[in-house]
Parts: sequence; structure tokens; C-alpha cells
Amino acid sequence: MARPPADLSHKLNAALPAVTLILGGARSGKSRFAEGLIAASPGPWVYLATGEAGDAEMAARIRHHRERRGEGWRTVEEPLDLARALGRSAGEGRVILVDCLTLWISNLMAAGRDVALETERLIAALPGISMPIVFVSNEVGLGIVPDNALAREFRDEAGRVNQAIATAANRVYFIAAGLPLVMKDETAVAAIHSIARKNIRS
Repeated sequence: MARPPADLSHKLNAALPAVTLILGGARSGKSRFAEGLIAASPGPWVYLATGEAGDAEMAARIRHHRERRGEGWRTVEEPLDLARALGRSAGEGRVILVDCLTLWISNLMAAGRDVALETERLIAALPGISMPIVFVSNEVGLGIVPDNALAREFRDEAGRVNQAIATAANRVYFIAAGLPLVMKDETAVAAIHSIARKNIRS
């Protein structure tokens, strides 16, 4: 079972907030980090997979991810309607992992769906989910500008979706070389404000 280093598990997962976003580049360790973060809390857990085994390479990647996760996970496959899948998965486990938003965007574009509208539907569904949700997504805007219109459109859509989910999230991590950087943590800010208010009253 993939986990963050032992000294990080308790600190990072003392209490998962309602919505967490984990960003990173290809092979940055973001999925492994997300799985470990969730596995540090009591199971069972729901793995909401957006990828489809369209070819042998993708099938091998999916198989590798399943083997790495091990027991305790219930896998739900949904390439397009994440909002509905989240609603149906609520109560199936104690935490939902959505891996990943990037493939979801690719699927939406291939199906001719409106990415902005589907993102609005997804965000609107989040307050109705009674269990923590962890999203994984690729940061694709740090490299060179793509040389074709479709790739540029995908990059732009991914950037907009990441911004929207990050705004809705309570906690955001950026993963590089397997190491987490906390970019946003509303729970920590709330705790600091609570301590400050207590100090003022005393």
C-alpha cells in the first residue's frame, strides 16, 4: 500500500478536509501521494477512475495502479459524469479519490462536451457529498506552448479546471519529485484564527 513517509502521514492526514486537490506533473508521484494520504485514514475507500483502457499501454497503467493500491479500495469507473458518480459513490466508503481530472477533461473534449459546464456541475455537487474527496490532476501549463490548436485548447481547459477546483478546495498540494508542497490550507488558517481569537479574549 502506497503511503507518504511515516513522519508525514499523521501530520498531513490528521483530518482530511471536505475537498483536497493534488497537482503535479507526469510521474511526479501525485497519485501515489494521494493514495497514501487516504490510506492513512480508516477505510474502506472509493477510487473513482476516469481513465479507460483504450489501448494496451493504458490497460497496463490501470493494472499497475490497481495492484499498487491493494485491498480496501472499491473502484468505480466513470469517464464523463463525475458529478453523478460522486453522488452515487457517497456512502460506499469513507473517502473518495478521483484520479484524475486531466483524463476527465480529455474524455469530455473527445465526447464534444462543454468542459466549463461540466466543471460547474461538478463543483455544484461537492457540498452535497458527506465524505472527504481527494482530486488528482496534472499541472500541464509549466512546459512549452503546444504546437497545435487542440493541444493548446486542452492545456487551457486543464488550467481553468485546476483553478476552479483549487478555489473550491479546502487544501491544495503540489507534488514534485514525490515531495508535497502545501499551496492552500483553509483548515490551518481557521485553526490559527481560532487561537488568535482565544488569545484576544484572554
